[in-house]
Amino acid sequence: MTKEAARKAAFAARRNAHAAGAGQGAACDHLTRALRAFGTVPLAGYMPIRTELDPRPAMAAHRGPVAVPVVTAPGAPLEFHRWHPDMPMVHGAFGAPVPQIAERITPRVLIVPLLAFDRRGFRLGYGGGFYDRTLEDLRRAGPVTAIGFAFAAQEIAEVPTEPTDQPLDLIVTEQGVILPAQA
Repeated sequence: MTKEAARKAAFAARRNAHAAGAGQGAACDHLTRALRAFGTVPLAGYMPIRTELDPRPAMAAHRGPVAVPVVTAPGAPLEFHRWHPDMPMVHGAFGAPVPQIAERITPRVLIVPLLAFDRRGFRLGYGGGFYDRTLEDLRRAGPVTAIGFAFAAQEIAEVPTEPTDQPLDLIVTEQGVILPAQA
């Protein structure tokens, strides 16, 4: 299956899971528990768009600094700006809000949105490569944990991959935490 065909099927699976209303609370509970292991390490989450699971309750419960991604240019790695639940936000790229005041943070743990995932820890994103470039850069500078956050219905047998695809270290769904068996 090509990435484009996989994306189309994954959008439908996520849309159906979101419409069913199943899993948001349980997924966030599992994510909050998983993040406790990281203490006060800088965390990057995301502002949900479309039918993505909402990680903000888990982000707000994190004891360390929290940031959200900011797209600065096509083909560039993401920047991360400090976030807290009550701060003023402005319209950012792709419809996701970003903090009005830009205070950069370098995260060591990232909650990563996705369209599909597999048990090897690979994810299918939207096709822009932002997270792959960003994870590659961050991992060159030191240890980074990438946590995929998705509905269980977004799991597929095998994500089509390319050499530039960066694997996830954990995947959290409404059913619990998955530790990938990376090849």
